[in-house]
Amino acid sequence: MRIPFPRGAAPAGVAVLVAISLSGCISLLPKTTPAQLYRFGADSAAVAPSPATGPRFTVRPAFISFEHAAAGDRILTITGDQAAYVGGARWVGPAGSLFEAALTRAFDVHAGPARLLAAGEPAPSDYVLKVDVRAFEARYDKVPDAAPRAVVEVYAALSDRKDSRIGSSRLFQVTTPAGSNSVHAIAAAFDDAVLKLLTQLVAWVDTKGQA
Repeated sequence: MRIPFPRGAAPAGVAVLVAISLSGCISLLPKTTPAQLYRFGADSAAVAPSPATGPRFTVRPAFISFEHAAAGDRILTITGDQAAYVGGARWVGPAGSLFEAALTRAFDVHAGPARLLAAGEPAPSDYVLKVDVRAFEARYDKVPDAAPRAVVEVYAALSDRKDSRIGSSRLFQVTTPAGSNSVHAIAAAFDDAVLKLLTQLVAWVDTKGQA
């Protein structure tokens, strides 16, 4: 907004007029309530360990892809063919980044033969692991006041580093019902679903890497 100044106004007077104008604008800004933040995957240490049998082998993670609509910090919900985000609540960071961190922790703490290399770690790898998160959503059935189900679906492919044609793949899907239709219960259902899926994924890599 252009502020007309009187001719011959002194610099001090100009500063006063600008200050008054800015203070008026600031007072008109709407007040918003901060969104409640939630997280998942922090308890990846609870992943059930695989038997530490056989020689250890290394796995280098490829780029982890994540379903676009759910990759950010908003909590995605699906009802039939309609999608929406939970209002007033967000993840503490992008869901894609939180899932990648949970995957890393799951391999770090488990006692099985597979060791996931850190990004940029200058060490030779035996296998390459590709992870594609295809669904990460709270699904509502068309039932009044029904609690949703946290659905996590991941496609994983493990290939030999020396020959990418040799490998295995599997589609993992875990569904965990939320205890209620509250955001806290929905976030807890996601956390449980991620833990169960990572337990299955880590055990599968252990088995296929030793085959």
